[in-house]
Amino acid sequence: MSINPELWQISNFDLTIRIILALLLGGLIGLEREWNNHAAGFRTHILVCVGSASIMLLSIYGFSAFVYEANVRTDPARLAAQVISGIGFLGAGAILRTGPTVSGLTTAASIWVVAAIGLSVGAGFYYAAILVTGLVLISLFLLNKWEKHMMWHRRTQEITLRIVDRPGSLGNIATLLGNHSIQIKNIHMEHEQGLMFSEDENIIKIRLTLQLLSADKLVDALDELTRLETVLAVDSGHISGSGKSGKGRAAFQKGKGINKAG
Repeated sequence: MSINPELWQISNFDLTIRIILALLLGGLIGLEREWNNHAAGFRTHILVCVGSASIMLLSIYGFSAFVYEANVRTDPARLAAQVISGIGFLGAGAILRTGPTVSGLTTAASIWVVAAIGLSVGAGFYYAAILVTGLVLISLFLLNKWEKHMMWHRRTQEITLRIVDRPGSLGNIATLLGNHSIQIKNIHMEHEQGLMFSEDENIIKIRLTLQLLSADKLVDALDELTRLETVLAVDSGHISGSGKSGKGRAAFQKGKGINKAG
C-alpha cells in the first residue's frame, strides 16, 4: 500500500492560518456569551476552540514521523474523539441549578459546539467551521430573542412570600399581581413555626407559582409587593430573562420586628 507523504505534512503558514481562524471563530461565539454575562465567556470559548484545533492538528500531523513504520497504523480521529467526550467537564461546570430553575445549558452547549468548530478548523474543514459559527451566532442572537418573545406566556416562576396573617392580605397580593398581567397558577401556604408578628397576628409563608408574560413585569410587581404593609419578605429565586440590571434575583426583607413565640 503506497503512502502519500504530502498527506501527513503541513506548512507553518497553513498551521498558523488554522489556529488564528479557530481563535476568531471561537471568539465570535464567546463574545456573545460575554456580552450577556454568562459564566463561560470570550476567553473561555477562544481557549476551547484554539485547543481543539491544536489537538486536531496534532492528531493529523503530529505523528507523521511514524507513518512509514511497518507496524504502525495511524488514526487521525482518535484524539478528536477524546476532545468531544472530554469537553463535557467544562460544560458541566457552566450548568447551575437554583431551585426549580436550571441555567447555563446554552453556555454548556456553546462550549461543546466551539470544540467541534476547533476540530473542523484543525482538520482543514473550513467551510463547515464557518457555516456552523454563523448558525450558532444566529441561534444565540436572533433565536434567543424570538424564544423569549414567543415562549414567556408558557413559562412559570415560583416566588416565596412571608406575610402577616391578616384579612385581605392575600387578596391584595393577588390584585397587585393581576394588575401586572401575572396569573397565580398554584398557591401553597404554611404557618411559620415559632414566629409571630404580634401577640394576635401570625406569620405565614406562601409559595406562589406564577404564569407571566414578561420577566420585567415580575420584577416591577415584586418591587410593589415589598411596599405592601403586610408583606415582610419576598424571595423570587432566579428570574431568567430579566433585562433590568441587578434584578435577576429579588430578595427583600423588611426591618419590622418579628417575635418568637413561646
